[in-house]
Amino acid sequence: MKLSPPLWLLNLYPPSTSVNRVERLRACLGALLGIALTGWLSAQAMGLTLATVWLIAPMGASAVLLFAQPASPLAQPWSIVGGNLVAACIGVSCAKLLPAPVPAAAAAIFFSIGAMFWLRCLHPPSGAIALTAVLGGPQIHAAGYGFIAAPVALNTAVLLLAALLYNNATGRRYPHAQRAEIPHPHQTQDTPPTTRLGFTTADLQAVLKDYNQVLDISFDDLELLFHRTETQAFRRRFGATLCGDAMSRDVRAVEFATELDEAWHLMHTHRVQALPVIDRARRVIGIVTRSHFLSQLEADGHPALGTLGTRLRALLQRTPFSHSRKPEVVGQIMASPVKTAFETTPLVELVPWMVDAGMHHVPVVDAERRLVGMVTQTDLMATLYETSLAHLG
Repeated sequence: MKLSPPLWLLNLYPPSTSVNRVERLRACLGALLGIALTGWLSAQAMGLTLATVWLIAPMGASAVLLFAQPASPLAQPWSIVGGNLVAACIGVSCAKLLPAPVPAAAAAIFFSIGAMFWLRCLHPPSGAIALTAVLGGPQIHAAGYGFIAAPVALNTAVLLLAALLYNNATGRRYPHAQRAEIPHPHQTQDTPPTTRLGFTTADLQAVLKDYNQVLDISFDDLELLFHRTETQAFRRRFGATLCGDAMSRDVRAVEFATELDEAWHLMHTHRVQALPVIDRARRVIGIVTRSHFLSQLEADGHPALGTLGTRLRALLQRTPFSHSRKPEVVGQIMASPVKTAFETTPLVELVPWMVDAGMHHVPVVDAERRLVGMVTQTDLMATLYETSLAHLG
């Protein structure tokens, strides 16, 4: 009879990680290079002798955070720099003020964690640095406050530099700065439309305040994961409608050198609000909208000079380049670069662009950025309406 382990014991074993083998190898290789570089440069700077402590063990724990969890709030530059230096200073002070090692070690940890909370630089390996300052032995005790500069500050600086270079070179954003909020396109106090029915930033902040525990994930990442989960649930519920299913294919486009009056005539004839700007290979290089024309009228310095129609005709009137500073071709007023989508892009991914960021037109391109279609807000609304009806039916 085969005996199964107790359920409580099984619950202690964590589930398998969602990180693939490539990411695991990336993290391991980064830690290898980071520690090797830190040890070598520190040894060169301090002199590689038996009497010199040139690499301390807490750097190994810091390497786990910096290379395996670079998005963690505990792994950010201020966390490692502030945490390590503060802990080293407190640890040395406790070692000097309290002769008994155990009380000195306990006090060093107590004050280090409190200081890191206060300074917002919580970094778990810094606790090991505080203990190292107290229990590290005669060499570290002899260094006194010099221990803060070398090896702590030196090790920290080199390992942080290695993390900056390696993480960014391997496609991991570091440091993990806060994600900027999407500006409201109408400059009002209303929240973006996509957050009015779902959870808001204030909701998430309130829940985290009630939870009252330190999470090893940044607030912006947590919020982003929740929004992506909502998007995934919507996609599962309504089906993965692609941009290629909803886009207009017979799209009028202009080139960089298309004259303004010709572009305006195209918009007026086809009753469209925007034209993609393409090069000779039909690669999208920008977009021009009616608002770009109107913004030129505001930029002429004489907003009250004549009627809107009069000023627009003056803008579109062709004049030799040598006799006028006003824009003459589309490339001078277009927006570039421009966000684009692929035919295989799920249509739901365009919702934040169009609803929150205020985009009205998204060019659709192939793998070589050649124009194949256009998705407008009207296309988006019509498609979501039809899929909603199909789901309800």
